[in-house]
Amino acid sequence: MKKNLIELWGDLVDLKDLIMAILICSVTTMGSFFLAPAQDTTKQLFFGLGGAVLGFIISTFLIRPKRTVITEDDD
Repeated sequence: MKKNLIELWGDLVDLKDLIMAILICSVTTMGSFFLAPAQDTTKQLFFGLGGAVLGFIISTFLIRPKRTVITEDDD
């Protein structure tokens, strides 16, 4: 099975994982933003930032790295 890999900032990324991470972060950010009081823009900002961090944390648990790192000893 061939993976759909794209280059992003000098690294190869699975397209399906990238889209899933973007969707998770978007939903948590906008959901948290809309939970904040409508009249308080400062709280809207901090709720949105908190939602972005929450989305990042969720993405790190759901999407596992696929990179294999091999270390060699120079003995």
